[in-house]
Amino acid sequence: MSMQSIRNIVKDDFDAVNELIMNQLHSEVGLVEQIGHYLIEAGGKRLRPLVVLLAARASGYNDDRHIDLAVIIEFIHTATLLHDDVVDTSNMRRGRFTANAQWGNAPSVLVGDFLYSRAFQMMVRMGDINIMNVLADTTNIISEGEVQQLVNIGDTNLSENDYLQVIGSKTAQLFEGASHTAAILSNTDTSTCKALTAYGRHLGMAFQLVDDALDYSNNNSSLGKNAGDDLAEGKVTLPLIHAMSCGSSQQIEALRKAINERDTGQIQVVVDIINDTSSLSYTFSKAKEHVAQAKQCLAALGPSKYHNAMLGLADFAVDRTY
Repeated sequence: MSMQSIRNIVKDDFDAVNELIMNQLHSEVGLVEQIGHYLIEAGGKRLRPLVVLLAARASGYNDDRHIDLAVIIEFIHTATLLHDDVVDTSNMRRGRFTANAQWGNAPSVLVGDFLYSRAFQMMVRMGDINIMNVLADTTNIISEGEVQQLVNIGDTNLSENDYLQVIGSKTAQLFEGASHTAAILSNTDTSTCKALTAYGRHLGMAFQLVDDALDYSNNNSSLGKNAGDDLAEGKVTLPLIHAMSCGSSQQIEALRKAINERDTGQIQVVVDIINDTSSLSYTFSKAKEHVAQAKQCLAALGPSKYHNAMLGLADFAVDRTY
């Protein structure tokens, strides 16, 4: 199932989300709107709001407050991207210059703060304390994950478990928050709520694992970012961790040198070692394990086109090239 066909299943909802996003970007400060519109117009997959829409509809939700929830999730996500790009000194995202490359670090950080605060304004208006509790915890855990990733920069002794803990916090947590809050909004029973929450977590883990694998794949140009960005930023991700765990002593030394120097001039050497040690295959296999678990979680839902779309979304997480 293609991403477009998945979106088409909730087309009216998806269009309503995009309309509300534009409406909620309104500010008396022109630069806020300018940067906000620049980010939103850059597109992106809108996976997290899509999880909200599909999970709510698959749970039988028939009102329209899931539109607000989807926008809240997207604003939180976009705020994290703004802050990440400043921390990582990134210049490209989704094939366009990042906001910090266009306007500088200070405006990017402050507009990220605006999006966080706007998301919480919308949450308050929703008036569901359970949703607020989940998303307050979610944003806190994401922040901790980002700080831990910063601490781990350049650590060539990072373990696979350490890495998985970071991506569980900084990426999977928001997917989990999206499906969890959709279940709360839909007033599902406890077992279904737990199943949907787990679906989001496994989907998010798979998504980040594939993202980290694609950074070292030959299809990197379709990602809309520079090849070897993770290496340039000193991020030790699973392809590197696995390669260093099973490569020869010469290969391990070459990888450590490339990581320590953050030298993208050595990217082809790094890619060759990753391929020689089957580290991309290993990373994709871990992602596929999470996809299988995500699909198992959906057994708690009755059959529907939304259920099928959620299965398709899980497949997309590993089948994508961008």
